[in-house]
Amino acid sequence: MITAIVLINAEVNRIPEVAATIAEIDGVSEVYSVAGDADLIAMVRVDEHERLNDVIADRLNKVAGVTGTATHIAFRTYSKHDLAAAFDLGVGD
Repeated sequence: MITAIVLINAEVNRIPEVAATIAEIDGVSEVYSVAGDADLIAMVRVDEHERLNDVIADRLNKVAGVTGTATHIAFRTYSKHDLAAAFDLGVGD
């Protein structure tokens, strides 16, 4: 699974509609309304790199009201759940 974090700038008066439209795109798992340098953050999860172009360049970037994006590709995922599982390996065996 390939994960991309897409920071999205949008027309201020259209942020809720832009977020709802992006959330409906196949390959987008979540859309967050955020404070800071971006207006929205979308989590894109696809099975192959070629699909990133389909989801981000061909669909997400073309949503009416999107004024700019910055995409970050995740190399590895860390979470409390993942770390706990790693430390529990071999315990109780």
